[in-house]
Amino acid sequence: MVIGRAPLESRVTPCRYLKQISLHRNIISFNQCFMHITKLGHSCLLVEEGEARILIDPGTWSQGHTELENLDAIFITHKHQDHADPESIKKIIARNPAVPIYSNDHVQEELKPHGLAVRHFIGGDATEIKGLKVEGFGQDHATIYPTYPRTDNTCFLIGGRLYHPGDALYAPDKPVEILALPIAAPWMRLSEAIDFAKQIKPKRAFSIHDGFFKYVDWVQKHPKNLLAPEGIEWMVLENGKQYQF
Repeated sequence: MVIGRAPLESRVTPCRYLKQISLHRNIISFNQCFMHITKLGHSCLLVEEGEARILIDPGTWSQGHTELENLDAIFITHKHQDHADPESIKKIIARNPAVPIYSNDHVQEELKPHGLAVRHFIGGDATEIKGLKVEGFGQDHATIYPTYPRTDNTCFLIGGRLYHPGDALYAPDKPVEILALPIAAPWMRLSEAIDFAKQIKPKRAFSIHDGFFKYVDWVQKHPKNLLAPEGIEWMVLENGKQYQF
């Protein structure tokens, strides 16, 4: 099934809806806006706010991402195939011919032989996608092993609220409300993920980089129990289901 937008004439965007309420009742901030997040397996997220609709890290373990339409941008943290699968991206481009891809030089080098152009976007950069601000942070992928080749990793702060670090535990110099937290990888332990979440101190967090697990539900209880005393709400996002933040 295609995950797309409703017809324009039947759709009121979350931002517009809240602005209408604020003007009518004067009870909600004019700039307040809902963000909608759909997890599409492993580290792939569809993020929607207002008129903006962006995809992060479409990889080999993603699900339902190749059926998306009406995308405004694709952001990729790094070149590993579980985050940047060229065949998947080509299928997405076929449904979204004009959608730009943003990432670092290593991703650009990886995707160029597949005929995929990438706009340069690294830590310190910022852009707006239909009014939704995206900021880049960090530079390096977490160390897998000292002799393992290093690759670039760009973390993304979306709308000043959602932080997707890709394969790195890099803390931005800005507050984070919603943290997409990697919980399993060759480069980390779960204890490191918990410490990272405590350092970031988001209001809410949910797991990414969990495509390794056959029984991921069993793992979810650990961050939930360990982060609750810190005032961090742990959420379990069902793949393919949209959540409002």
